Amino acid sequence: MGFANWAFELAEQETALGVHFDTIVVCTVTGSTHAGMIAGFAALEELTGVRRRVLGIDASATLARTTDQVARIARHTAELIELRRDLRDDEIQVLEGWAGDRYGIPVDSTMEAMRLGAELEAMITDPVYEGKSLAGLIDLVSSGEISNASTVLYAHLGGQQALNAYHSLWP
Repeated sequence: MGFANWAFELAEQETALGVHFDTIVVCTVTGSTHAGMIAGFAALEELTGVRRRVLGIDASATLARTTDQVARIARHTAELIELRRDLRDDEIQVLEGWAGDRYGIPVDSTMEAMRLGAELEAMITDPVYEGKSLAGLIDLVSSGEISNASTVLYAHLGGQQALNAYHSLWP
């Protein structure tokens, strides 16, 4: 429910700042954050007619289970916020390719994304969640899946506390 409401808060901030994010990218593991965003932006679309892409980057290494969980939570949240339509299948997007073989184990693209984010934007990400979703974002933009004309919001949800547990990854 919190992230369903977050969609409306974001819309208010967009109006105040004169910007519109057409694509939102978020890390997806348990699915509740991503699902809340899906339901919230669907409700916002119902009011404004403006459609957005909410892309979840799988960091669970259990894509099918995670996608099912996101769909279930998103549909339940849509009911709770009294969305007057069913969620479309295309609104529930969990993308694979950056989780590696096991949850919690960074892969080369994770480490490279963490380095690039820190170097270019002074953005600290972790190797379990945000490093993987940032790697996904970088690849999606590089490949053109997210066009250069898009205005993207990368939802950084924290995770820096995990860095201490992974200190041996850096020389």
